[in-house]
Amino acid sequence: MWRIWTLFDPRRALIALAVFLAVLALLIHFILLSSNRFNWIDGPHGSGKALSMQSAPVPPAIK
Repeated sequence: MWRIWTLFDPRRALIALAVFLAVLALLIHFILLSSNRFNWIDGPHGSGKALSMQSAPVPPAIK
């Protein structure tokens, strides 16, 4: 395994790997933002409103 670093400069290889991973992460996030289901900024279907939590009706108290 150590012989591979004689072929490549470690600094260049690690910088290239970091740049590649950063571009990949940004690409994945922008793809998710462009979908209706996974858009965490506008919500589903681009409504622009935050979803409200609806609670189940509370049963009457037993005496």
